[in-house]
Amino acid sequence: MAEQKKRVDQPTGTHTVGHEWDGIEELDTPMPRWWLLTFYATIVFAIGYTVVYPAWPGLHGATKGLWGWNSRSVLKDEMTAATKGRAATLSAIATTPIEQLQAKPALFEEAARGGEAAFKVYCVQCHGSGADGVRPGSGYPNLNDDDWLWGGDLKSLEYTIANGIRNPDVADTRTSQMPAFGKDGILTAAQMRDVVSYVRFISGQDKASASGQRGAALFATNCAACHGPDGKGDRVFGAPNLTDGIWLYGGSPEAITQTVANSRHGVMPAWGHRLDATTVKMLAAYVYSRGGGEAAPPAEPVAAENASTPQ
Repeated sequence: MAEQKKRVDQPTGTHTVGHEWDGIEELDTPMPRWWLLTFYATIVFAIGYTVVYPAWPGLHGATKGLWGWNSRSVLKDEMTAATKGRAATLSAIATTPIEQLQAKPALFEEAARGGEAAFKVYCVQCHGSGADGVRPGSGYPNLNDDDWLWGGDLKSLEYTIANGIRNPDVADTRTSQMPAFGKDGILTAAQMRDVVSYVRFISGQDKASASGQRGAALFATNCAACHGPDGKGDRVFGAPNLTDGIWLYGGSPEAITQTVANSRHGVMPAWGHRLDATTVKMLAAYVYSRGGGEAAPPAEPVAAENASTPQ
């Protein structure tokens, strides 16, 4: 590249910068005035912004700014206002017995909405964002269906959420205990195959077979005490219904064999020790609203001698 003296380009009337390459010269064309004014205005605005708002970092924090504004104070005010706005609704939910929540549709909807927000924070890790149990056979129950181990009415759901399942730190936790028929040597491998054949027969997955017939007798002796003589389960024991198509750990021969041989003991946190009672109630309302909720069981009849009180 050759260096030349600056000169005025005749066709354009613009000074050159003195650079030339193969006869091509660079012109010293000035920036448009509107662009320069805009650029200078942004500089002035930036200086003013850093003076008015917190901006410059220091040893003990940023400058406060002339207006004393900061986003954290705005967020705090908004959160305070939101809390005040929800106070009346939360109070109404807290003071309404969960069995009576459905009698107030608007309040129940608000409770379910609040429960959905809490569910996304505390429950999706296991039950999935859609409350469908992540995937079949994962051991995390689908909360959208109508299959429940301990009951799907609002009161039962609230109890399960509050006290958890097989939680060693909670005296009132839900607990069910299934023997490990293979690991504990209660049944032989051949006997377990027969039991599995029978379970798959009563669940409509396999046809009747000699193995299933042998398994029926073994089932009556070893399993009917919890699952019932017909295999439909018993909520007193948290024993699942084995005749439907819903499986917590899978209904394949391999999955059922694994369950019979080694048992399953899933654990659910007791949220009543981590969340306030109103949030637990709202979680129950949300789970109920997913579509698998059940009506409350009928109240037990009052004994005749206690039915009336002498005046």
